[in-house]
Amino acid sequence: MQFHHQGYVSGDPRIQPVAGVGLDRPDELPDEVDVLVVGTGPAGMIAAAQLSQFPDVTTRIVDRRPGRLEIGQADGIQPRSVETFAAFGFAGRIAEESYRVMEVCFWHPDPADPARIVRGERTPDDPTGISEFPHLYVNQARVLDYFAEFMANSPTRMTPDYGYEFRDLEIAPSGEHPVTVHLVRSSGDDAGSEKVVRARYVLGADGAHSGVRRAIGCTPVGVSAAHAWGVMDVLAVTDFPDIRRKCAIQSGSGGSILLIPREGGHLFRMYVDLGEVQPEGHGAVRSTTIAQIVARANEILHPYTLDVKEVTWHSVYEVGHRITDRFDDVPTDQAGERTPRVFIAGDACHTHSAKAGQGMNVSMQDGLNLGWKLGYVLSGRSPESLLSTYSAERQVIAQDLIDFDRQWSSLMAKKPDEFEDPAELADFYVRTTEFLFGFMTQYSPSMLVAEPVHQALATGFPVGRRFKSAPVVRVADANPLHLGHQHRADGRWRVYAFADGAPAGPGTALADWADWMASSPDSPVRAHTPEGADVDAVLDVKVVYQQRHTDVELSAVPSLFLPRTGPLRLVDYEKVFAVDPTADIFALRGIDRGGCVVLVRPDQYVAAVLPLAATEELAAFFRGHLLVRDRQPVG
Repeated sequence: MQFHHQGYVSGDPRIQPVAGVGLDRPDELPDEVDVLVVGTGPAGMIAAAQLSQFPDVTTRIVDRRPGRLEIGQADGIQPRSVETFAAFGFAGRIAEESYRVMEVCFWHPDPADPARIVRGERTPDDPTGISEFPHLYVNQARVLDYFAEFMANSPTRMTPDYGYEFRDLEIAPSGEHPVTVHLVRSSGDDAGSEKVVRARYVLGADGAHSGVRRAIGCTPVGVSAAHAWGVMDVLAVTDFPDIRRKCAIQSGSGGSILLIPREGGHLFRMYVDLGEVQPEGHGAVRSTTIAQIVARANEILHPYTLDVKEVTWHSVYEVGHRITDRFDDVPTDQAGERTPRVFIAGDACHTHSAKAGQGMNVSMQDGLNLGWKLGYVLSGRSPESLLSTYSAERQVIAQDLIDFDRQWSSLMAKKPDEFEDPAELADFYVRTTEFLFGFMTQYSPSMLVAEPVHQALATGFPVGRRFKSAPVVRVADANPLHLGHQHRADGRWRVYAFADGAPAGPGTALADWADWMASSPDSPVRAHTPEGADVDAVLDVKVVYQQRHTDVELSAVPSLFLPRTGPLRLVDYEKVFAVDPTADIFALRGIDRGGCVVLVRPDQYVAAVLPLAATEELAAFFRGHLLVRDRQPVG
């Protein structure tokens, strides 16, 4: 963690200096805001947390609940989400209190006695080492708590405004705050009173029954799978031997259970198969009692027994797969004619089963995708056209999720005798681990993603995919680190310069590139950094040398990579890296030894791979979505 650059810090370094709208932030919800987020679920909270890093943007987040969520329905945290938490600074802390998935067991009917279940396949949760981040289970409420803490510690000192229920909104064709939102107080002494808020932009992250979605005329399209499940979080005594392992259990009776151990060493969740639902039977299945769910679980677990001592939460749901036709207020036939003002994210625009553990994870990536884009437009860094990329990018990803979840849900609902091979479910889990872990997202070429013309220069950083970290050594202090783990959710782009093979010093391809970046008026550093801001305020430029750290002299490193920042103009020594001799990043990620540049978006996705000599392409790429500044940054 880097601090002291604003002056000596003696307290908690996670608390950033207050700035901008945080200096006189009103306690009461104001009448006018830049962004109003409706819903404090995962999508809304991560978007608000990202926006909290833009000091001059007024963002407020409202929710009809009277206070923080206590028991969340989602619990699975995929490695891509933990990677994201690292950028927000709390991956380590939340991992300490979570259940970590290490192994998955698959149980089947005993061939000798189908009335009994026996353990079949046992597979590592990450059999091919896809990620260095863990797969976790933890109460969704704790995820929201950490985002709330990040927001409260941000320069804007943002906190949720609880007790406001969304009723409706109208969008004016023009005006500084064109979206008028009608809210009603849902709790407190003034419950029932109305509140009108005018906003530049609105994000509806208000769940599957979204009022914001209804207000902008988006319709979820899809079907129900006509299959019901009872889900329960319980404290229980059982003789089932794998109660602390993730399990997919299929019984001879045809029923199945997905078992999810939870944090704390005792709690666990069970998704219990309640069978097919006929069109006329929806009301009956929804009234299934917890006692009936427990009884059904005992039938499936035979010969093992489950003695439930306490139920912390339970529900009954039918599997449904639905997605809206768009994720913003611009009708499909008007796309490109105007920019959106209202957006939806998370369950408001895509719903599916909970058993693949994707809902909260994909929803957070929705919010992260939109959050930095709103911040850039409202802070004057980018044109409004940037906002049209949100629906274009995330709708495709949501459809991929729906398609995958149909396969997973169908397999989970199959009877054992319908499988040609009892190991089919386990094989599917292993084959699709990369998707399950959240690493298959790939954005198509756009104003934010370049065509992969130069992909051969860094084959391990596919353009449009998230930046896959690798070990490096920081030159200044010889610390072994993961390069991607230095990415912070501060709204900045990362520009990684991978050096050509020559040692640090003048006359190299890297040195020429660094000189151009530092001095040319066409350089994106010069063109897009605000007046008076630190030279790395928008573009965080780092270098990785091919030599070991002992062979790189800081005095020979271009000044671009050792910028002076903050009011004291202190040198930043944390942008210069060398290879880790035990895991050469150039070899691991297929980086050309002649060097290259990798551009990474604020949400950690690779935007372009370019040769060091392609300065015109580099300048053109950033001018495609960043506004040019009239004045120069502080060097």
